[in-house]
Amino acid sequence: MAHNINFNSETGRYSFFSVKEKAWHGLGQIVEQYPTSEEAIKHAGLDYEVSKSPLYTRGSGIIQTSNSIEIGSSELEVPNYYANIRTDNNVVLGVVGKDYHIVQNREAFNFFDEIVGGDQGILYETAGALGQGERIFITAKLPDYIRVGNGDDVTEKYIFLTTSHDGSGSITAAFTPIRIVCQNTLNASLRSMSNVVRIKHTSGAKQRLDDAHKVMGLANTLSSQLEDIFNHWAKVKVTDREVKKLIQLALCPNKETLDLIKKGAEDEVSTLFKNTVDDAFAYAMASDSQQMNTTKGTLFGAYNAVTGYYQNVRSYKDNEAKLQSIVMGGTAQLKSQKAFELCTSFATDGAEILNLN
Repeated sequence: MAHNINFNSETGRYSFFSVKEKAWHGLGQIVEQYPTSEEAIKHAGLDYEVSKSPLYTRGSGIIQTSNSIEIGSSELEVPNYYANIRTDNNVVLGVVGKDYHIVQNREAFNFFDEIVGGDQGILYETAGALGQGERIFITAKLPDYIRVGNGDDVTEKYIFLTTSHDGSGSITAAFTPIRIVCQNTLNASLRSMSNVVRIKHTSGAKQRLDDAHKVMGLANTLSSQLEDIFNHWAKVKVTDREVKKLIQLALCPNKETLDLIKKGAEDEVSTLFKNTVDDAFAYAMASDSQQMNTTKGTLFGAYNAVTGYYQNVRSYKDNEAKLQSIVMGGTAQLKSQKAFELCTSFATDGAEILNLN
């Protein structure tokens, strides 16, 4: 996959920064200390604005005046359409409609700062621009952690935001706890908590972005509940057979397959599904991160078998497809949330929810 990181010919730098760790594409600025939002915008080359400009086209053909008929051309305004222009270099980023509302890069950073009440709490880890600057992304770490067991199994809490200036998509923010030991994104779902917020680029976008920071802040606050849940799951023992059944139910692609599993007719399910379950189960049994006190033979380990499969085993077309699947509401996130629901039921009701024959 081409990196598609924006190269700013004016500064001679790629529009990307990362704290300490060099990115997979090897480009951009590496900084040693977590920057403030003002510093992060500059490090990432996002210190530009976007403006909407009327869109014109050139007409041609016969032009009739009161005295003559001439062959020539004229400039015509395209009604209800505008060009989004990057003001620092006059590059056209995209064509948008009259109702499209621009959310400036600095406003996206303000969203992060407001979650914990100022930029001293948010730790900006990566940010950058793609293409000509038509899409930007920001990843920030929240200041505390989720700790499971004796504290060796630690999950960091991140918020990821991406937005576009070309009319191609919504503003999207996602709360993504990541288990450090194996870099699993734990797509857990809690009552009254939304892991993903999507906002259209319309007139109320700025206000809804202001409201969204409250939702992400709530997700951060409720993550203390996740810590309690995960610590409870780490004490709930499960057999290998129960782990495999949980994986089957979580990864089940459709009702037909689910009916076969419930009937105990696993031999009749598709080869693709069998292989997927086998790969996830192998990860559950053999991965180093699954041999910890918190995961080996525990319900927390069964949950991590699903999240870990999508993060560390499954193949993706490219990094963008992986991000979409794991963080942006794709298949991995949906299956991980299904696993969360199953494990929640198992912790309450026991193995009978698995319909083991």
